[in-house]
Formats: sequence, C-alpha cells, structure tokens
Amino acid sequence: MSKKIASARISQTSSKLLQELNNSLPFDRLLYREDIEGSRAHAFMLAEQGIISQEDYEQIEQGLVDIYEEIERGEYLLDGDEEDIHMAIESRLTDKIGDAGKRLHTARSRNDQVALDFRLYVQKNTMVIAELLLQNIETFIQVAHKNIDTLLPGMTHLQHAQPINFAYHIMAYASMFKRDYERFVNSYERNNYSPIGCAALAGTPHPINRKTTAERLGFKEPTLNCLDTVSDRDFALEILFNISTMMMHISRLSEELVLWSSSEFGFVQLSDKHATGSSIMPQKKNPDIPELLRGKTGRVNGNLISLLTVMKGLTLAYNKDMQEDKEGVFDSVKTALLSLKILNEMIDEMQVREDKMQEACMIGHLSATDLADYLVKEAGIPFRDAYHITGSVVNLAEDKGLDISELSLEDLQSVDERIAEGVVALLDNRASMNARQSEGGTSSIRTLEQIDKLTQWVKLQR
Repeated sequence: MSKKIASARISQTSSKLLQELNNSLPFDRLLYREDIEGSRAHAFMLAEQGIISQEDYEQIEQGLVDIYEEIERGEYLLDGDEEDIHMAIESRLTDKIGDAGKRLHTARSRNDQVALDFRLYVQKNTMVIAELLLQNIETFIQVAHKNIDTLLPGMTHLQHAQPINFAYHIMAYASMFKRDYERFVNSYERNNYSPIGCAALAGTPHPINRKTTAERLGFKEPTLNCLDTVSDRDFALEILFNISTMMMHISRLSEELVLWSSSEFGFVQLSDKHATGSSIMPQKKNPDIPELLRGKTGRVNGNLISLLTVMKGLTLAYNKDMQEDKEGVFDSVKTALLSLKILNEMIDEMQVREDKMQEACMIGHLSATDLADYLVKEAGIPFRDAYHITGSVVNLAEDKGLDISELSLEDLQSVDERIAEGVVALLDNRASMNARQSEGGTSSIRTLEQIDKLTQWVKLQR
C-alpha cells in the first residue's frame, strides 16, 4: 500500500483504490536521473541565493549523488510505497541526511518539478533520436552510392511507371529522414526553456534565480509565463508527433521491403539475422522486422492521439489528468530508439538483387513516356496527340508480347511514320532513366548530385 498522498490538508487515510489510481512510481521511476539532476541544480541555486545554508546544500548535494549511485548499482530499487519518483527521492534523501533534506523542496512545487523532469527526458531523447536518424541517413547514402546505375521500375499506384535507379529510390527515404531530423532539432530548440522555479502556477515569493538553474541544466533560459509552464505539455506532444511522422516513413519503407523481399519481386534479400522461419513450413523466411516496424506505427500513433485527448479540455494550470502524459511518451521513445537501430542494421546488411530489378524493368513499358516526349520535341506533335500515338505503340508491343523498348523502328513506324530512327535508342530503359536530368530527377548524374548534397548536409550536423 502506498504512503499517504502528501498533503497537510487531508486528515483521513486515503482510499486504497485512490492510492492505487494515484501511484505513478511504477512508470515515472524512469525519470530518476532527471529528478536528481533537477534537484541538484535547484539546491545549488537555493544556496547561491542564501535561501538555504551552504552546509545544508552540501548535505543535499552529497545525498543526491549517493542516491543516484545507489539506484545505478541496484541497491535502491524504487519499488517502495511512495506515490511517485519525486517523493521517493525526497523521502530517501530525508532518511539519509535528516532535516536538510526537507529544505530541498523550498521554492518549488511538484508541478514545476515534474514539468522539469519530463522536459529534460524529452529533450535528451529528442537529440538521441536525431542522432540515430543521421546514422540511418548515412547508411542510406552508402547503399545509394553502390546503386547509382542499378535500374528499378519506378511505380505509381503500385504499377510500373518509369525507369529509375535504386539509389534514387533510397534517396527518397533519406530525404524523408532529413525532414524528420530537422523536426526533432527544431523541437529541441523551441522547447529548450527551464520550467523550474515556476512552483505551483504563479511563481514564488522566495528570491530565487531561475537563470541559474536554467544555465546549470543546459536550457537556453527560463520559460516566460509560469501559469503556462506548469500546464504545458506541447513538448511531449511534439516528440510524439515527430515520432509518429518518422514511424510513418519507416512503415512506408517497411512495406516496400516486405514486397521487395517476396518471391514475386525478389528485389532484395534480407540477412538471416533479420528474418525468422515458420513454425510449420521449413522453407519460409519471413520479413518479421519490417512487418513489426510497420505494425508499431499504429502503436505510436495511438500514443499521440491519447495525449492530445488528455490535454484537450484541461483548464489552467496543472490537473491530475496530466499524470497520463508519460507512459505513452516513454513507450514511443523506446519504440523509436529500437526501430531506428534495427532499421539501420537491416538496411546496411540487406542484399540488393540488381538482376531481379533489371528483369522487372522489362515489364510495363517503362519508357513509353519517352516516346511521347520525343514526338512532342522532335516531331512537333501536340502532347495529347503524342499521348494517344504512344498508347497505340504500347498496344502493338502487347500484341507482340514485347516491351516497348524491344520494338524495332519498323514496328514503331507502322503506327506513325513520323517516328524517326533515333527514337529506338531513347526507348532503352537505361537511356530513359538517364534522360531525366532535371534537378531532383533520377538520372545517375542527378542522383549522385543528391547524394553529394546530402553528404555535405550530414557533415554540417556533426
């Protein structure tokens, strides 16, 4: 049974059910590092301002260091009957150093204390996720470098559309991850303000210096308005949104990996380290990692919607509903970290089947648009007419059981005599791919340009 909920006002013993409902230690004990870090900075400021004595500060500082080491060594398990991590640390400190420990909570409230601990956790993991995104981008770049000339059928509506190279396709995901990285970094900068010193909602009459604690904790400066600060969970919503968007990108890639590794496609082969077998069919090699990554996207989306729903009707300032802010964030952060680590490893070790991709490029008449473009540029035919002429050529190829790139000049001219000899070379899939040299296009030259630009961008982030 948890200890009585801390209050000087309540005289009756709390309901056991209330104690169970209110107890957050089983999950918020994850914040012990941040709680101790914040308390050390707060104690330093109190002593510097003359609010507590130097002697009390030194006892508090050493006591907090000792508690941290006890937790790290597994000696203090945080499995007691305190209602949350904040009371657990404070109770342990008071047990160790006596009355000095009771002075630590001067000029602060659990409202600003939890806002601080949670923000520190989110800020730290925001940058850890950002670093993992950079590592994944670097892996995408490495794979792209090896596949600048590897032909792949580019698709729309999951139908063969135009020939591209595999590096170009991979760079599309690198571009998504670049945006994800920028979102996390922008969120870090926007939320890098210190809540501590706001107390319950209106500040404190004690002569504190919030700039001191902000500086010691690595924040840019204190938050502007205390009423907003203790009720603000935008930083938690941002990391949840950023993770959901990132996982949506991972899910899209995962879907392609599931398809590409199937017998029908065969474009890639995942390492045996990143696949599983069947319990009944010995021949099976299942792409469980991309399937799990795809599935976990729904999990993190749910965490985002959950917190948005918790926050939507809360009056200022703090409300106990906000105790529901942490578990979803902890879960999404854990999911994001694991997902990025295993995705990076899987992409690095997968085998690209260039022969299968090349073979697939001969299905679907990928260079048909090149014929239409040729008729517009060289024969002066309006595009809509050229479009219909090309459709007739595709029908001819279908009748012959050939790809459009395999038709002879005689075949092409049987549809329209304005088609000249040079068009045959243009219909080759590799020529078609390399013809797309507009900025951001799929030609090998433009793809290499994209790789170089992104490589330089990554270096600037280091």
